[in-house]
Amino acid sequence: MARKYREIGKAGWGYTAITSVVGFIYFFPVFWIILTAFKTRTDALAVPPKLFFTPTLENFQSVFFRASITTGTSQATDMGLYFFNSIFIAFTSVGLALIVGTLAAYAFSRYPLKGNDTYLFIILTTRMMPPIVVIIPIFLMFRLSGLAGSYWGIILLYTAFNIPFSVWLVKSFFDELNPEIEDAARMDGATERRVFFNFCIPQILAGLSATFVFGLILTWNEFLFALLLTGVETRTVPVAMARTLGGEVGVDYGLLAAIVTLFLIPIFFVTFLLQNQLLRGVTFGTVKK
Repeated sequence: MARKYREIGKAGWGYTAITSVVGFIYFFPVFWIILTAFKTRTDALAVPPKLFFTPTLENFQSVFFRASITTGTSQATDMGLYFFNSIFIAFTSVGLALIVGTLAAYAFSRYPLKGNDTYLFIILTTRMMPPIVVIIPIFLMFRLSGLAGSYWGIILLYTAFNIPFSVWLVKSFFDELNPEIEDAARMDGATERRVFFNFCIPQILAGLSATFVFGLILTWNEFLFALLLTGVETRTVPVAMARTLGGEVGVDYGLLAAIVTLFLIPIFFVTFLLQNQLLRGVTFGTVKK
């Protein structure tokens, strides 16, 4: 028996070591970006790369206030507005997609129609197409409707592209619920609205959290639609980052690293707040009771 426990312990340590190595490999690029954000321009371009250096906050200051090449005076970069745009557009569109997707997923799960799988597949096909395939007709529609450069235009577009993902993911969570509990609630006089909000939604909160995080990450990193369909006042951070590349002084890797570091904070914060729900959501339904 003791030998068996020792073998289990060795296997556990081996699994932990492999997981740690793989995790380090995946996280190292992020670690290096964060490290570069605190380097001067000379340290960022040093060969061989410097692991030990004197940190500076100059890059973070340059994100929001940058010296003009011609006048030498400090000027605002509007990056604060771009961060607000990214947060507002991403959270609003994902929230709307989650609301619509949850209602649709409940209907598909509890009231399947004839050809239910066909309808679900048609919904999913809208997410299969690469953005570059549909950008031209969408751009023309935005110009004709006056939505180009507006908040609600890009929000509605992101919502439309996130709804298929939300419908499919949330439907899988509804399918894992026991319908007998809902039937018992209906027999006790509960309305359909009460069954949905009081019995179904509380049981899939973890799944909704996982869907929200995944949808937020997809929207947060989107570039093509934001590049072509937003205006100066509605520009997001990925588009603003692309505009910082090049220039008369070349690529400022420390500045780009500082922007990326700040850009990662909201996602890390949301994931940290929802980590317990997220873990339950991604494993929802894997263990049958």
